[in-house]
Amino acid sequence: MGTKKRGNMRSGCKRLVVAGVVALVASGCGFVVVHNANPGVATDSVVIVTPKNRVQLTPAEIESVEIRADLKGVDEGSVAVSIDSGDRWGDAIDITDAMTTLSHSEVVGLLDPMLIEPGITRVIVKALVGGMPIMRDVVFSYEPEIDVSMADRCEILGQSRCQLPFPSDYLTVEDSATATGRRVAFHPEAMPQNISGVHIDATEMNRNDGFSVGAAVVTLIPGLDLNVTRAAPITALGSSLDYKQAIVLLDATTGERHPFWAELDSNAGSDEKRTLIIRPARNYPEGHRMIVGLRNLKRSDGTTIEPSRAFRVYRDLIPTFLPEIENRRTAMDRIIGRLGDAGVDRKELFLAWDFTVISERSLSERSLHIRDEGFDSLGGHAPTFNISAVQDNVDANVWRRISGTFLVPNYLTGTGAPGSRFNYSPGSGPDALPARNGDFSAQFVCNIPRSVTRDGDDPISPGRAIAYGHGLLGSKDEVNSLGFQANQFRAVMCATSWIGMSTEDLGNIAGILSDMSGFPTLADRLQQSFLNQMFLARLMKDPAGFSRDPAFRAGSASLPTIATGSVFFNGNSQGGILGGAATALSTEWTRAALGVPAMNFSVLLTRSVHWDSFGALSRAAYPDDVDQVLSQQMVQMLWDRGEANGYAHHLTNDPLPGTPSHKVMLIEAFGDHQVTNVATETMARTAPGMRVWSPALADGRSRDGVPFWGIPALTSTGLPFTGSVLVVWDWGTDAAPITNTPNRAGTDPHGIGFGEPRVLSQVDQFLSTTGSFIDYCFGSPCQG
Repeated sequence: MGTKKRGNMRSGCKRLVVAGVVALVASGCGFVVVHNANPGVATDSVVIVTPKNRVQLTPAEIESVEIRADLKGVDEGSVAVSIDSGDRWGDAIDITDAMTTLSHSEVVGLLDPMLIEPGITRVIVKALVGGMPIMRDVVFSYEPEIDVSMADRCEILGQSRCQLPFPSDYLTVEDSATATGRRVAFHPEAMPQNISGVHIDATEMNRNDGFSVGAAVVTLIPGLDLNVTRAAPITALGSSLDYKQAIVLLDATTGERHPFWAELDSNAGSDEKRTLIIRPARNYPEGHRMIVGLRNLKRSDGTTIEPSRAFRVYRDLIPTFLPEIENRRTAMDRIIGRLGDAGVDRKELFLAWDFTVISERSLSERSLHIRDEGFDSLGGHAPTFNISAVQDNVDANVWRRISGTFLVPNYLTGTGAPGSRFNYSPGSGPDALPARNGDFSAQFVCNIPRSVTRDGDDPISPGRAIAYGHGLLGSKDEVNSLGFQANQFRAVMCATSWIGMSTEDLGNIAGILSDMSGFPTLADRLQQSFLNQMFLARLMKDPAGFSRDPAFRAGSASLPTIATGSVFFNGNSQGGILGGAATALSTEWTRAALGVPAMNFSVLLTRSVHWDSFGALSRAAYPDDVDQVLSQQMVQMLWDRGEANGYAHHLTNDPLPGTPSHKVMLIEAFGDHQVTNVATETMARTAPGMRVWSPALADGRSRDGVPFWGIPALTSTGLPFTGSVLVVWDWGTDAAPITNTPNRAGTDPHGIGFGEPRVLSQVDQFLSTTGSFIDYCFGSPCQG
């Protein structure tokens, strides 16, 4: 056999692509050839029988690819066989001499597997018939690095884990019944599993028409160095919008870039399982589609990390005959094109994909439904309540403590006890709303301070009504520790437990940490708790509520000790996190003070010292580092329904349907060990109209290049201010670390504000019908 010859059969097409001919650049030169490949038909002079045209070959099949062509009436000695393959495309190799049979009637031979590269291979047979040239060709694809065996349940962009990159619209389906036109469709066997082999149940997540408004983007890129890559860190949020930023979060609905910070999971035990986590610095707009673009990613030595083959076939316009790949090509081309419009060169891309953000309707419709139906059931009357205990002369601050129960429409299964879930009618579909299941008996406790009445005697100065939300896994009884505040405020403070995340739920929560399939029991009970809080508030402000009962009256004329007509909300820690959601939903109060609050538990968990205990239980059940991050993001899709993360867009000036706007004060403890400051500030950036008291911190206290980036400042020149405000109190604790780990430096400032008169005075001044933010820091940072 003679020496193999290299031809130039496709170099013209190659030059056209390089030259930028629009039609070919849009489709890829390979697509033109693939579309026009013609093996011939039975009546032709040249018909290629094998290999088959337009098929995908496996690595095993590549070892024995037979070339066979039938010939009729071709000119003697005119037959030539060549191939183009993979990255050599446009530089064809003549393999005529490798054919074992070359006669007037057929060509037969085996294709050397060393000549087949990943991508498209084109086999060309040429001959002369009566001196006239004729050419036939077939194409096949070979992609040994692309695994589509789990394409019905897993992302297929080349990540080593099934659900990565996360979140992704590939894990959704079209659904015209939803507000976004899509619905999450996690496959049950693709979900993370615990050490007992039980997959997390995706049923409730699959009700969603998109992913969390605060979803972290998660990928796994071993060797990635974020500093060398110059990805936007937590200390420079503004850099996430830089034109040349390596990570791009693009709002496909508006065409604008979205702010974020990028971090590597500091809790992972090895670099192989250290995920890249990209967290939004402001929650995504509801119902929008987000595009993620990663480009020019670097290792610590400065070398560029190359993309997976599964992504390269999209980026580099490499055709395949894998239906799972090609069915997505149009969507991927649009994604890459939108990134190109935003200044991202496709040849720089390491990875790109998109995801849909859950809609307002999908997030809030359950809570709004039970709220509206629940209050309608009252028929204009106050809720029913029963007093079980009255204790007088409690202490120096509290004259009377009243305990009891009140009835709330129950939308949970059974009695609504821990472990219950929303009650749905039998056979209802994924868009069903909870159905009432009798009544829930909620407990309450109220404290009447001595500033309202001394020993129950005249004069009576009715106290303003304040509903209180307790802290982490506590109970209604936490309000009993606020007697001094109630007395100073001249406020009657009442509380009910945050069912779902209260002391009585501890056993259920331990079970959830062992099997996350139980998470709906937490999220659903929290939504019931919001209704409970609002019913309690109605009892406080309605003249036909608590104030009509003798236990809430005093003095010779038996006058009410509660000033009816309005009610306010004060929640701290968990009470600030859940209180943000309850406030956004509330038709009962329009002003709220949230102490040491935040949102998005998937951000909070590993940044809290409490995760030392809860995280140990979680890791015992889900020991894999990647599963830890993924499971937190997945359950956040449900947690959004029961905490401020899902409602922050509507916390203040953009209320939910049938809901008034609210004025909210957020009180941050700088360096907080339990509730990380970055989540508080993300909450402030997301809530419309929120301002930050400035200067918020003394120079040098923050690690951030631009402290409180993206939150408009409120200075003394803007006072009096009756709107929503974030105020930061600095007790001298060092700033939190920039990793996703807790702050352990110095004294935890989390609860110090409870004993600070100036903090209490700010809350006191804010929580009134004519409330406003008062500067007790003399135009300077608030320091203790």
